[in-house]
Amino acid sequence: MEQPKPPSSTDTETPVSSTRNETDLHPSLLRLFKIFLLAGGLSFGGGAVAYLREYLVRQEGWLDDEGFLGAMEISETLPGLNAVNMAIIMGDNLRGLAGAAVSVIGMLLPGGIVVMVLGILYQSNHSNPDVKRFLLGIAAAAVGLLSAVTLQIGRRQFRQLPDIAIIFATFFAVSFIKLPLFVVLLGLGPVSVWLYRPTVSEPRAQDEHLPFHRGKRHHLFRH
Repeated sequence: MEQPKPPSSTDTETPVSSTRNETDLHPSLLRLFKIFLLAGGLSFGGGAVAYLREYLVRQEGWLDDEGFLGAMEISETLPGLNAVNMAIIMGDNLRGLAGAAVSVIGMLLPGGIVVMVLGILYQSNHSNPDVKRFLLGIAAAAVGLLSAVTLQIGRRQFRQLPDIAIIFATFFAVSFIKLPLFVVLLGLGPVSVWLYRPTVSEPRAQDEHLPFHRGKRHHLFRH
């Protein structure tokens, strides 16, 4: 079984390879299923995002970091799990409806099997202190994976004052004021959309093969 390489602290921007041919960008359904099966089977909780980036960006080259962020932004705004939404977006863009179906099955199959088995075991061992420590360790691993991928692909968002202000406002509203997420989204969402409102975009590059990838972002605060 293929194992992803540990994320590097210097790996902040990964471009789509210019050597990709049409076959690379039109993988077989079996290849799609395998990639998402690995991502779903090796990830811990929210850490699935880190493994998806490892496979989709660094290993397969189907996306660059900008495209991955675009797909994540779409996934965040849709109902359901981000990892499942990503599987649908990628599968559909690469192989249509069949690609979306096999990607989702691959993503959900390992977790579904593991949850069923662990649920049976947890029912008879939930009061065991060792089990509780194990679950705390899994939670810590998921937080670490999410933190690493956030720093890798979101580092540019920490360099601009408007970005930092939105990040801290969201964190403060959710963590300290305890506002519901939909309230925070309705409050800060329109502000963020206005700040990042698009202007006339540059012509689409040849390697921009996915509809949600349109090259560099255009807004008031970046040049």
